[in-house]
Amino acid sequence: MQKEETYRAGVDIGGTFTDIVVLGSRGSVHIKKLASTPDDYGRGIVAGLKELLGEIGASAEQLDGVVHATTVATNTVLEDKGAKTGLITTAGFRDVLEIRRIRIPELYNLDYEKPKTLVSRRLRREVIERMGPRGEVRIALDEASVIRAAEFLRDEGVQAVAIALLHSYANPAHEKRVAELVRAVLPADVYISCSHEILPEIREYERTSTTVVNALLGPVVSQYLNSLMHQLADLGFGRQLQIMQSNGGLMGVGAAIAKPACILESGPAAGVVAAARVARNAGVSDVITFDMGGTTAKASIVEQGMPAKTTEYEVGAGINLSSKLIQGAGYAVKLPVIDLSEIGAGGGSLIWFDKGGLLQVGPQSAGSVPGPVCYDGGGTQATLTDALLTLGYVNPDYLVGGALALNAQSARDAVEKQVGRPLGRSLLEAAHAVFTIAAANMTRAVKAVSTYRGRDPRGFTLFAFGGNGPVVAFEIARLLGMKRILVPPSPGVFSAFGLLLSDVEHEVMQTLYGRVADLTDLALQEAYASIEAQVRSVLDAEGYPGSAITTKRYADLHYCHQAFELTVAVSGSGGDLPSLEQIVSDFHAEHLRTYGHRAANDPVELVNIRVIASAATQSRPNPDPELLIAPRGDSGATARSRMAYFGPEIGSLSVPVLTRRDLVGQVRRGPLIVEEYDATCVIAPGCQVTLDTSSNIDIRMDD
Repeated sequence: MQKEETYRAGVDIGGTFTDIVVLGSRGSVHIKKLASTPDDYGRGIVAGLKELLGEIGASAEQLDGVVHATTVATNTVLEDKGAKTGLITTAGFRDVLEIRRIRIPELYNLDYEKPKTLVSRRLRREVIERMGPRGEVRIALDEASVIRAAEFLRDEGVQAVAIALLHSYANPAHEKRVAELVRAVLPADVYISCSHEILPEIREYERTSTTVVNALLGPVVSQYLNSLMHQLADLGFGRQLQIMQSNGGLMGVGAAIAKPACILESGPAAGVVAAARVARNAGVSDVITFDMGGTTAKASIVEQGMPAKTTEYEVGAGINLSSKLIQGAGYAVKLPVIDLSEIGAGGGSLIWFDKGGLLQVGPQSAGSVPGPVCYDGGGTQATLTDALLTLGYVNPDYLVGGALALNAQSARDAVEKQVGRPLGRSLLEAAHAVFTIAAANMTRAVKAVSTYRGRDPRGFTLFAFGGNGPVVAFEIARLLGMKRILVPPSPGVFSAFGLLLSDVEHEVMQTLYGRVADLTDLALQEAYASIEAQVRSVLDAEGYPGSAITTKRYADLHYCHQAFELTVAVSGSGGDLPSLEQIVSDFHAEHLRTYGHRAANDPVELVNIRVIASAATQSRPNPDPELLIAPRGDSGATARSRMAYFGPEIGSLSVPVLTRRDLVGQVRRGPLIVEEYDATCVIAPGCQVTLDTSSNIDIRMDD
């Protein structure tokens, strides 16, 4: 008898839609896109899974695993809905969160106000103790001061406590004891986060800020994941639930609850991981990913097949990114993340005029409720989606496979009244002006991971996905001078698909501050061996044997007196000694590539060492390439052509409307529109388009 087919599900929550991809053990592919349920995201996830499994004719018992990416952590910070949090720190360091770093994202803005602290000064309590930078005890811990602080926070009704003592990365003894005393005083359900467990790294502000973010997220993420697990259990799912981390690896629910700051960029990371893998299979090693949904647009860079990662990240800024050139607008979270930038520009971005009368698009969004005007959900302010519909780029009868009908006339009326009349422009000119401004805004996200990093985007392929990414990709590529665009199968649910291609991954780091010239290869090897044992134990606890684990070593270095580090890979593993000489050489090369210069004769300092351990996800299904073209068996396009407007120089054209399957074995030239269940791809006039062997739409831009 043939063994019953099993399935693995990837679920990605966005601000507008929840995407579900289910892959069968025999290669079947099934997708579902439904409106997010902000009041209880778990309700939408379970309802979508139940509906999709019903369409497949399968039960929840056949689910071998569920992998989840969520915006809950990010939204908690952005919307200031975190748990009421207290901070316990060393006497004299109560105001570290207030002082921050002297960095201003808008250098000449005299009205700039830094974001308010995540913990009010009243709830920031000092304790008497002092560690030195080498871990030596300079002032013994006064336990009475700890008890007083804990009792105060208990009486204030805090839900979480962050503990960040001076130099605890070098010696966590005092911090561990403080945690013990606090747990004895506060109620058992109060969430406690210690900096030596979250970020055992030099720099007080970043370490404190990261620990505070982790603490205020703890109760929210814990409640959300526990509720989701109960709802999945009620559905009949009894296997492992895994969560996508910001660094592109998976972690178990227990690890995510202990370290929720690791899942701040959960969803975007999944798409980048999948893009890197799909691009490598297509023979493309250098790509810039562009992921645009209903609320935000996100970009990341993949070089030589590997996604770029960083620890320089801020959350809460108008544009979430890790650029050293734009900092101070958000809250530092110095944990490994896929190096990406995020800007508030999506299909739901609201159109408005500023005080100077200039047309603006976003960052405010209509979201899924009430949504764009064309959704007929109560929205009255025109959005980018309304403009795209007016231009003819989007089919009003075939969004989400026809499940969501759009009111094209309402969209046109809103764009004409709110944009056309104030500008004195025709309806199509006004809609195209909105499109042009939105695309220009989105190039900021692409530049943040390319131009701002010393990379020329013209040497990269634009990898476009998300519900709206393939619609606007041609204009992004044109503005940046990029010559090639790849659009993967099922682009609208591609991040959910990427969840099923990711490996389990954990990272452990240690500050090892000092000049490289004062270290030896053997001493460095011993330090790496110590933290490698730690990270292997984490994977072992999640059920992965040593033979399934692979490790990679990295080092953070800078020139003496520099404020920022660059990370380089360190060769050698197991019994192989790392070479300090090679590490320094690689650092010089990376400094030259990033900043355009190097100082080969200046002393180099080693700041941190890192070990990343990963294990391939068990029973990962392989999708059938043929089924990727039309996973639901839909015909796709509902009309063979429609009028679309491409700007005043070209005007309106009758554009053929195709499905992805129509491109098999064909070489076509734009203008074309490719319609699918989950996304629409617009190919500009003059561009050449084919379908490659992996079913990617391959667009070559017109010179």
